[in-house]
Amino acid sequence: MLPTSDRRLLSDPMPDILVVSDAPTVREEVKAAVTESGVTFRELTRGAQVLPAVREQTPALVILDLQIGKMGGMATCLELRLEEGGGRLPRVQVLMLLDRRADVFLARRSAADGWIVKPLDPLRLGRAIREVQGGGTYEDAVFRPVTVVPQGRSSAVVK
Repeated sequence: MLPTSDRRLLSDPMPDILVVSDAPTVREEVKAAVTESGVTFRELTRGAQVLPAVREQTPALVILDLQIGKMGGMATCLELRLEEGGGRLPRVQVLMLLDRRADVFLARRSAADGWIVKPLDPLRLGRAIREVQGGGTYEDAVFRPVTVVPQGRSSAVVK
């Protein structure tokens, strides 16, 4: 566990967001969704670049595209969590950008603090960024299957 002085305070301003995607359009969509002033963005195109970038300067938030070439978002998030668990990195908030609803399982397994399912829209993305950066979690409900219980069926088990 890192000393309190090494942890980012929730009340700190959001000065630095690390955006990781090999698709320039995704990086631009993320930047466009942030409306707060004074935010700086560092853009990376490969998952293997994330750990050195976080060691160099701890960001307020890391936004990972799940489909990054060679080292994807899940592997990158797991690498960050392992380094944090070993006390070699401070806690970093991670928001993962998913391609489909079925990828929620991967986001949960990699211990991402939040996820959003593509296609991205500025309102959902902005909300997700604010929640996760603020120390919370964000679980995108888009494309979540609706649970349907047939009418007239009893929940009792028939033997």
